[in-house]
Amino acid sequence: MNVLNVQTATESSDRIWEKEILPALERYIRIPNKSPAFDPDWVKAGHMEAAVQLIVEWCRAQAPHLPGLTLEVIRLKNEQGGERTPVIYMEVPGTKGDDTVLMYGHLDKQPEMTGWREGLTPWTPVREGDKLYGRGGADDGYSAFASLAALRLLREQGVGHARTVILIEACEESGSYDLPAYIEALAPRIGKPSLVVCLDSGCANYEQLWMTTSLRGMVAGNLRVDVLTEGVHSGDASGIVASSFRVLRQVLSRVEDESTGRVKVDGLHVEIPKERREQAGAAAKVLGEEVFGKFPWVSGMKPMSEDGAELVLNRTWRPALSVTGVDGLPPLQSAGNVLRPFTTVKLSMRIPPRLEPKAAQKALKDALEKDPPYQAKVSFEGDKASIGWDAPPLASWLSRAVESASGTYFGRPAMAMGEGGTIPFMGMLGERFPEAQFLITGLLGPGSNAHGPNEFLHIPTGKKLTCCVASVIADHFKR
Repeated sequence: MNVLNVQTATESSDRIWEKEILPALERYIRIPNKSPAFDPDWVKAGHMEAAVQLIVEWCRAQAPHLPGLTLEVIRLKNEQGGERTPVIYMEVPGTKGDDTVLMYGHLDKQPEMTGWREGLTPWTPVREGDKLYGRGGADDGYSAFASLAALRLLREQGVGHARTVILIEACEESGSYDLPAYIEALAPRIGKPSLVVCLDSGCANYEQLWMTTSLRGMVAGNLRVDVLTEGVHSGDASGIVASSFRVLRQVLSRVEDESTGRVKVDGLHVEIPKERREQAGAAAKVLGEEVFGKFPWVSGMKPMSEDGAELVLNRTWRPALSVTGVDGLPPLQSAGNVLRPFTTVKLSMRIPPRLEPKAAQKALKDALEKDPPYQAKVSFEGDKASIGWDAPPLASWLSRAVESASGTYFGRPAMAMGEGGTIPFMGMLGERFPEAQFLITGLLGPGSNAHGPNEFLHIPTGKKLTCCVASVIADHFKR
């Protein structure tokens, strides 16, 4: 029978994580390999290459445990002849048959972000009990290590599995703009996977296996309002010249209801499927106040709704606007009495699954730029448009497999829920392999704070998740 011995798998996963994965992750955290969107000189800086080589070295060392493992760093040029971010491509032969499992992760990181608590910094690994702090450990440095570790659990016990392709990109945090070229170039080698496993998502708690059933897309860009060619004395101009900040507020109010947060642009909404509404309700019932309790609220602050299911849907199937950066505003200590000439903000609009991002970008641009107040110069320049993803109907074998894995290694039933973030690769794969099944999961749970300060990886969940992935791949083989 193609079944893992639970105790042996659990002990082996614990050993591999403690002796091999965590030491490698600590070295990885020390590398400031920021995604190209946050480090335009990434080639010259060399940090991305350092991260690639660290992962390559660790993965090649797994060859004695995974006979037939092959690894290659693929490097393509862009249309201008410049360097694309590299991709690590690995293959592990299957026990028999020509079926394929595709596993995915990424190695690039978000920038430092301010607000790390005393004793923590983004580039210094710190282990405190069950948590390993540092930028990129949970998002998504562990993915390459855990993917091969899951296959090791199978090989150690002689449990069969399909041929497995592992693809680790270095551009995900910048919207995966290099990835389509690699997928096209590697398509003949990847083949036609029947199962895709992605370890770059989240878990709503650390107590059971969570499957991600949908992902939002994203449209981002810079909104700029110009009212003057240079700043002038506010005592002279205010009341005659509208401030660029007030015009900006008016323009943003066309897109977002400032009282409720609802996005007003119809072209940024989709009909939410009944199944996803039901999943949101089930998740909210299991999580209770954990739906919102995981966030670092200031004292007295309340969530946008008292209905947990509505909060889940807000986060997973409805558009939402965030202002993530600003220019044209001087720091407080140098803010004179000047009516400033312009204000620019960076907008991040999360868009629902099933919505075409270019159409969403156009709808947002049209709403912002049309009929500017006072005929001010209003411009929105989009710099990112990433598609969301909605999982295909779950095959009966995969439903049974995830339930069995969660019950065996977590002791609780599996749960399914959409995620509010974006993994562009899933949208690409969904279009290219419409018949594939997807296990999208990960370690980004309560408090893990990917992209923000104090990011951590929850180590016990990593160990259990590795066992769960191995179990599902075994069930895929014998389906």
